[in-house]
Amino acid sequence: MTIHAQTIQYTMPEETEQHEGTWIQWPHNYLYGPWYKDDVTPTFVSMTNALQAGENVHIIAYDSTELSDIVTALTNASVPLTNIDFFIHQTDDVWSRDNGPMFVYDQNNDLTILDWGFNGWGFDTPYSKCDVIPQSISTDIGIPRIDLSAMVLEGGAIEHDGNGTMFATRSSVTHSTRNPSLTEAQIEDTLTTYMGITKFIWLDGIYGQDITDQHIDGFVKFANDSTIVTMDSTELAYWNVTPAEIDTIYNATNTSDDPYSIVTVPLTQNDVLTTNATNLGYKGSYVNYYIANNTVLVPTYNDPNDATALNIIQGIYPNRTVVGIDVRNLYEYGGMIHCITQQQAVDLNATGLIEPSNSSSQINQNSPNPFDEFTTITFSVGPNSQAMLDIYNLLGQNVLTLSPNSGHHKIVLSATDFESGIYLYTLAVDGQVVGSKKMIMNK
Repeated sequence: MTIHAQTIQYTMPEETEQHEGTWIQWPHNYLYGPWYKDDVTPTFVSMTNALQAGENVHIIAYDSTELSDIVTALTNASVPLTNIDFFIHQTDDVWSRDNGPMFVYDQNNDLTILDWGFNGWGFDTPYSKCDVIPQSISTDIGIPRIDLSAMVLEGGAIEHDGNGTMFATRSSVTHSTRNPSLTEAQIEDTLTTYMGITKFIWLDGIYGQDITDQHIDGFVKFANDSTIVTMDSTELAYWNVTPAEIDTIYNATNTSDDPYSIVTVPLTQNDVLTTNATNLGYKGSYVNYYIANNTVLVPTYNDPNDATALNIIQGIYPNRTVVGIDVRNLYEYGGMIHCITQQQAVDLNATGLIEPSNSSSQINQNSPNPFDEFTTITFSVGPNSQAMLDIYNLLGQNVLTLSPNSGHHKIVLSATDFESGIYLYTLAVDGQVVGSKKMIMNK
């Protein structure tokens, strides 16, 4: 354990703090083969449905064909699309916790993206497409990015309490396959500067234990700034955590040297079986859960201990609804729920949409949405105003422009005029954007 007094320039909020949304990289078949997407898509659909009512869900699709498949999967499952948006970028894999953008606040509480290096967990898998995702997202959403690619860091390799204390394993952070040219002190200094970490609780971990080299978020989680969720000593030993490391977990203190409350959850009672009855030969962890605004998403395995784990975790979060998400097929590839999510913090300095010069101007959501034949867009333009209504496809191409006069308007669009897909429509009045909406045409 080391304690730093380095100058803090950025801070990363704890997972329980309010989210603007959650980033997800949707599965495809370009890495594992033609069966993979069908096997794991139900996990992503269930997760998206559980998230969308309480926060935005930002889905990264490999290409426009994959995007169409995602919309179909969500629509077929009756998942509302109102709080879901889509970005097209090629990815190697689905583990957005490890390669995705990390959102922090600067000293003015402005959001900033940290873009750490990502090398496929020490060059174990293809990684070049995933490595550039933070840069692409920064461009997409207009939040500035800090290039920290000189240091490799996966999001699942660290757990922090939001008040300066961090758990991590050396096997997944300081090992030579990640950061051969950096000392542990240099890594700590960087984390202090850019994440506000001042107290480091290191476990040695086991290199080669799994593809992540024993990421901490599989067996230790800060439930909040005063509580650690982990396993009992017998099950930590099953997870190959040494007796000395178990003592370190149980005796951890925060930056004020106050001990954390410890809550233990079991492993699965049995070795995990996939939905096609493949025995993975090892048990599953419930610690790898994700705390969203209204819900807590907990991995489940169709195991007798599912209910026990859900009940324990529900007791920690009385104001959130705990939802079990079946991860059996995903778990075969090395991860659970926390591994495939990455939170975006709220913009503390946001003041809302820019008000147009004439506040009587507004644009409404089209109805029906999605549509397969006709849809109607209604909007209003204030008196003595110049307006422009533009419709764009996901490639950013303008497919329709109207210059409406002042007054109330209702336009009917026909599916025959559009290809299947997602479109954005924007109303600008006197040069100021009144609002943008998303519509989905699904022939």
